[in-house]
Amino acid sequence: MPEWLRPIAFKVERRDRLRPLSWTALAGLVLGGAMAVFGLPPVDIHGPLHYVGIMDPLCGGTRSVWAAMSGDLATSWRYNPLGIILVAGAAGTLVRLALGVVTGRWINVYVRSWTTIVVVGSVLFGALTARQQINADLLSSPPGSFSPVGLLLNVLPVVVMLVWLNVKRRRMSVNADRGL
Repeated sequence: MPEWLRPIAFKVERRDRLRPLSWTALAGLVLGGAMAVFGLPPVDIHGPLHYVGIMDPLCGGTRSVWAAMSGDLATSWRYNPLGIILVAGAAGTLVRLALGVVTGRWINVYVRSWTTIVVVGSVLFGALTARQQINADLLSSPPGSFSPVGLLLNVLPVVVMLVWLNVKRRRMSVNADRGL
């Protein structure tokens, strides 16, 4: 069978190659659980395009995760289908972590065909973007709800990623200088 028909491979190994994913899943479920208990954040966390009526694929994501963690899958799906996928994926990742800790064997995922992943991901991204724009009335914020906290929270992941990439680049440079 051609690689593009099987873009992902699973291997059971003695080493956990996805440890950062496990920690991210744990943090996401803790935050989602906190939202389920305490409610949605008290500030508007939308990006700048939201205020001119342009919904991005992540619009409704916070409310979707909150609803999914509260057990209301219909509301979660209505706000953004990604909420259910994120919660289920995070739970599955933690099951993988528990099995790995108990058995010492880890289920690792490898991408075999990046082309297939990019094409399918792009099509799904476009479809979700269109879906979220169609649901703009549901996802819109009430007038006057703007908060600068939203802009900060939208910029923060980009800053964190740039810092992480810079640290990684420097480590690779130091290792190359040492001949490692």
